[in-house]
Amino acid sequence: MKVTCLQMDMKFACPQENFKKAEDLVRQAASQGTDVAVLPETWNVGFFPKENLDTLADDNGKNVKQVFSALAKELGINIVAGSVVNRKADGIYNTAFVFNREGECVAEYDKAHLFSPMDEDKFFNKGTANATFELDGHKCGIIICYDVRFPEWTRNMTVKGLDILFMVSQWPLVRVPHLDALTKARAIENQMFVVCCNSAGKAGQTVYGGNSSINDPWGVTIAHAIGSEQEIISADCDTTILDGIRSSINVFADRRPELYKVN
Repeated sequence: MKVTCLQMDMKFACPQENFKKAEDLVRQAASQGTDVAVLPETWNVGFFPKENLDTLADDNGKNVKQVFSALAKELGINIVAGSVVNRKADGIYNTAFVFNREGECVAEYDKAHLFSPMDEDKFFNKGTANATFELDGHKCGIIICYDVRFPEWTRNMTVKGLDILFMVSQWPLVRVPHLDALTKARAIENQMFVVCCNSAGKAGQTVYGGNSSINDPWGVTIAHAIGSEQEIISADCDTTILDGIRSSINVFADRRPELYKVN
C-alpha cells in the first residue's frame, strides 16, 4: 500500500483557501499513484484561531464530507482527510475524517486528548471513543497529535489488531525530536506501520515542525520530510512483513494484562 503524507502549510483562519489547497495536494498525490493520501491536523483553519472559532468551523463535517467523499470516488484513492475544526450540536471538536476509494466515510474520530498548554481544552470538547477502520482490507486506526503521548490510548486499539496507525498533527518545530521518538516507539511496541502527517508553516508565534514520517514495524523510518516546509512524501507499506515480525517477537501473546492497572 503506497501512502502519501501531504505536509500542508495552511493559511490561518482561512477555510476556503485551505480547502482549495488541500484538494490540490490530494490531486497531486493521486497523480503519483498513491493508495492513501493523508492531510494534517486542523488544516481547514490552522491550530487554532480563538476568535470566531465557531464561525470558522465546519458544520458537522458537512464541507469535508462533500468535498473529500466526491474526490476519493473521482480519483479512486483512500483519503485520510486529516482533522478539521468541527462544530457539532454540543460544541466544537477536533475531528478526523477518513474516506475509502468509493467515497464512503469509514471513520470519524474526535480528538480525545486536548493540548492544555495551548488551551485547546478550553475551546474544544473532548472525544470519548477511538476509531478503527479498514482501507483496502488493511486494519487501520487514527490518532491526533497530542494523543501520541498516551500509549495506553493507542494500545487500546492495537490489541484488536492494527496494520497501520495514522497520526495527523500540528506539532511545533521546537519539539520535533519528541515527534520522531514517539512515532517510532508506537511503531515498535505495537508492531505496525505508523504514518505521521504533520503540518508546516507558522500560526501566530508558533512555528510548526513538518518532519512528517512513515515508520515500519521495526521502527525504521522509510520516508521522512526534509524539514518544516510544505512537502509531499510517500512510501510503500508492505504489510506482508507483519506476520513474520509478530511471530518472531510475539509481544501480544506475551502480554499479561491482568497485571496492568492503569487508571
